[in-house]
Amino acid sequence: MSGQRPGSGRLLALLAICAGAFPAHAAQTPASDGNTYYTRADFPRVLKIDAHVHVHGPAQRFMAQAIRDNFRILTINTDYPDFPPIPQQQAAAIALRQRYPGRVAFATTFSVENFSAPGWTDAALKQIDAALKEGAVGVKMWKNIGMSLQDADGTYVMPDDSRFQPLIARLESANAVLLGHQAEPLNCWLAFDRMTVRSDREYFREHPQYYMYMHPEMPTHEVILAARDRMLSAHPALRFDAVHLASLEWDVDKVAEFLDQFPNAVVDVAARMVHIEYQAASNAANVRRFLLRYQDRILYGSDDAYGPGDADPAVVAEVHAGWVDDWRFLTGADLLHSAEFTEWFPGLHLPRNVVDKIYRRNAQRVFARGWAAPAAASTR
Repeated sequence: MSGQRPGSGRLLALLAICAGAFPAHAAQTPASDGNTYYTRADFPRVLKIDAHVHVHGPAQRFMAQAIRDNFRILTINTDYPDFPPIPQQQAAAIALRQRYPGRVAFATTFSVENFSAPGWTDAALKQIDAALKEGAVGVKMWKNIGMSLQDADGTYVMPDDSRFQPLIARLESANAVLLGHQAEPLNCWLAFDRMTVRSDREYFREHPQYYMYMHPEMPTHEVILAARDRMLSAHPALRFDAVHLASLEWDVDKVAEFLDQFPNAVVDVAARMVHIEYQAASNAANVRRFLLRYQDRILYGSDDAYGPGDADPAVVAEVHAGWVDDWRFLTGADLLHSAEFTEWFPGLHLPRNVVDKIYRRNAQRVFARGWAAPAAASTR
């Protein structure tokens, strides 16, 4: 498994331009009101959290890089055929948390194997309860619910299915977070030549089973997200992390509508930063307004997948490069270019207090127990 994030794989080419050509917001850096800004040199000095990675195995090289780059991580177990079996993922996450106390948090998941059989709910609850006792701070609901899981009659199982209600109730009572990946980027429902970014074209060529444009018999983007929203409406107290910009990545105004509708929800930018960049190419001011307005509701995440092998330093270098690229886009004001699409786009030059929320404080609030050292671990 490489370190390339699913749905990304970009490499920014950077070009500094003269101060007079910067966006208007970039020229003003008042110090008196706390509206100061980070630089590229601040990257390794600022404590950050990557709240969406998938780390399997010992991950010694990965964690060494995370420490050098001053990152804490949230590693998320997922019911994904390309990943190790769920029990193996969980064991690796628990071991990683023990080896790096205070640096690693993890979210668990549940298997949908034998979903229609009697006893599935009890088995899933046992999986969740065991993980919560081991320190899991949340539970992942993956895109197979809505896109591939079917009942015996061929009906697609949606996120608002009544069989998930006991699981959601358990999370509410435990004050744990449900991390929801429902649907896919809207590009998934478009022809290749209409997709906005290169990485989506690559991903869906490699994973045709999830390329919904080729499967018109399967649920639409709108149907899946409507079911997700019905689930959230039925559980207003549920703490919900709508990963991947809530699968509304093509329009930050749509993400804003989602956040307004569900005040207990947050979103992360994992594997969707490229879509923010794409929008910044045509309307950076609107993207920046969105990030400023919802600065308390957005979590940084990369979606980097790493392990279970730990032998190739080039993979870790790719992870580091992606982290640096994202920092430059959010904190800087240079004109940037990406291999993902043809247009140039400006850095968003966010104030440091906003950067601190997106990169750390929001994750610390949402996953409050996440980066406390396990009780049995020694001080590191």
